[in-house]
Amino acid sequence: MTRLCPLFSGSSGNSYYVGSGDHGILVDCGRNAKQLELALLANGLDVKSLRAVFITHEHVDHASGLRVFASRYKLKVYASVGTITALAEKGLINDKVDISPITEEGVSEAGMFVKPFHISHDCREGYGYTVETSDGRKTAFATDTGVVTDEIRSALHGCDTVVLESNHDVGMLRCGGYPYILKKRILSDVGHLSNELCAQTAVELVRNGTTRLLLAHLSKENNIPELARQATLCELEQNRMKQDIDFLLTVVPESYTAGSMIY
Repeated sequence: MTRLCPLFSGSSGNSYYVGSGDHGILVDCGRNAKQLELALLANGLDVKSLRAVFITHEHVDHASGLRVFASRYKLKVYASVGTITALAEKGLINDKVDISPITEEGVSEAGMFVKPFHISHDCREGYGYTVETSDGRKTAFATDTGVVTDEIRSALHGCDTVVLESNHDVGMLRCGGYPYILKKRILSDVGHLSNELCAQTAVELVRNGTTRLLLAHLSKENNIPELARQATLCELEQNRMKQDIDFLLTVVPESYTAGSMIY
C-alpha cells in the first residue's frame, strides 16, 4: 500500500514522505534532523525504513537538514548535477553524504521508480519528481516554479496525486510589505506559482486523470490557506468538476500533524 505524508511545507522547510510496502523515501530535507525524526514518529513512520532522499534544489528550506540526516541514517541521496554542486558550495553536504546525480531516465529506490523533471526557479538546476509505486500509483511533486512549462505539464499529466505549489495571492503580494525586488522575483518565471496559476493548472490535471490535489508551499505573508483552497476549488467547479467525485483537494499545512497521512 502506498503512503504519502507531508511532513513540512513552506518557506520554513519542506519535506515529504512516500512509502510503498515496508520502505520509503523523502522528497527534500528542509528541517533539521530532530524535527524530521519527530515528524516521522508522529505519523507512525520508522525512520529506519527510509532508503533515499531526493532533493529538488539547494535552497535551505529544502536542504538544511540533509547533511546530518542523510549521514546519520546512511541514506542514498539524489539530485541534479547542478544542485549537487550548489549543495557542496553551501556546505549542505560533505564527504559523509552518499549523493549521486539522478539522470532523466530515473532511478529505482525502496520499491518505487523516481523520475525527475526540470522546474523553473532561481536555483542552480532544480528538479521536481514523479514517484511511481508498486501498486501503480503515480505521485508528482511540483513546487518552486514560476511557470508550468511543457516539460512540467507532460510530467504531471496522468499522475494520480499531484503536490502543486499555490504560493501566493497576487494582490496580497503586490500590496504587502516585501521589497520591490523580492516581489519581482516571486512574480517572475523563476519565482513561485500564484493561486491563480495553480488553479488553472489544477483544471488541466483533473482533465488528464489526477484525482487528488495537494496545494503546497503557501507563503505565510502573502497567502491564506482558505484563499488558496477557494481559488483552486472555484476554478475546478467553474469547469464542471465536482469535489469528492472528480477530485479531492487538500491544503498542506506548514508543519506535520499526527495522522497527516494522505493515503
